[in-house]
Amino acid sequence: MIEINNLSFAYGKIQALKNITFNIEKGEIVSIIGSNGAGKSTLMKCITGLLKYQEGYILYKGTTLSKHPSQVVGGGIVLVPEGRWIFPHLTTEENLMIGGYTSKVAKATIENMYELFPRLKERRKQRAGTLSGGEQQMLAIGRGLMAQPSVLLLDEPSLGLAPIIVNDIFKTIKEIHKEGVTILLVEQNAKKAISISDRTYVLETGRIVKTGTNKELANDPEIIYSYLGGKR
Repeated sequence: MIEINNLSFAYGKIQALKNITFNIEKGEIVSIIGSNGAGKSTLMKCITGLLKYQEGYILYKGTTLSKHPSQVVGGGIVLVPEGRWIFPHLTTEENLMIGGYTSKVAKATIENMYELFPRLKERRKQRAGTLSGGEQQMLAIGRGLMAQPSVLLLDEPSLGLAPIIVNDIFKTIKEIHKEGVTILLVEQNAKKAISISDRTYVLETGRIVKTGTNKELANDPEIIYSYLGGKR
């Protein structure tokens, strides 16, 4: 569905991504894990056209993916960015409606969001800036889903959230996947990410250094030590 081939990106003289190659098949959950500064968010921005990569290419459904963000969204790829980036002075419902600007069935879609996130329905007239961190993350995901994407890119959805809320978020990700949405997940909570993924890529200093299924990585001594809190 998405093929990334030899993609490289630099901020000036600083090489952030180096010859990144991987693929995401339709219906998969694919995760990218790595430490801060590994290049995970940069990769997401390159896929969605927010950053213009200097080398390589990206195919989406067999054709070259546009580097223009609006065309990427129009083609069915939506990013839920790190830090949520909601509109704090707008209501919950107004934030959702903004996400549905490309959809001709926004009213029907918003009811689907309220079924997926009942808490948002309870707070639909509340200013988004007054929601809890977990509720804001639900809103950010819901806003992304309003565009009815084929592929949903989630950048650090558990960042800054309490463990019980993280569990709710990951449960929701699995529910979204069951509805047929392909998911690319960038996540520092490696244990959670690996547990729900078909495949996971490990990114270090801008390079993919390892890949495997959830079972393979969950039993890999180096991954256990570096990312899952295990001991050598």
